[in-house]
Amino acid sequence: MSKHFASARWDGNLAKGNGSYGLKTSGYKGSYRFSTRFEDDKNASSPEELIGAAHASCFSMAFAHDLDQSGFKPESIETEAEVTLSKSEGGFAIKDILLKTRGKVSGIGKDEFLEIADKSKNNCPVSKALKGVTISLNAELL
Repeated sequence: MSKHFASARWDGNLAKGNGSYGLKTSGYKGSYRFSTRFEDDKNASSPEELIGAAHASCFSMAFAHDLDQSGFKPESIETEAEVTLSKSEGGFAIKDILLKTRGKVSGIGKDEFLEIADKSKNNCPVSKALKGVTISLNAELL
């Protein structure tokens, strides 16, 4: 079993406050605010952006592994995650995540590439943790 650690702090009220987070292993630190989460402020991060980074990273690793296990050698996998935070009855919720991936893999056909990508989308640990969210995939073979 492997454990991973992150921490966060919030100071002040929701609308005017601000937060910071840290990743223990790498020492990476960042900030987040109400305006970066609910408005168009791009000067800091948001919890949804961090979930997107985790999901894109996890999927890319899982996809590379699944391709390798199927006899293909991935040269590169690039994935973006688009995480949608929507207002719903009872507050805000993450309802949808769109993974957009591009892979450079020699010797694979488009259909098999898409099939393996879909398997990876469903089986990466972050996807499993987000089972209550609709996860869509756009995959492009380069």
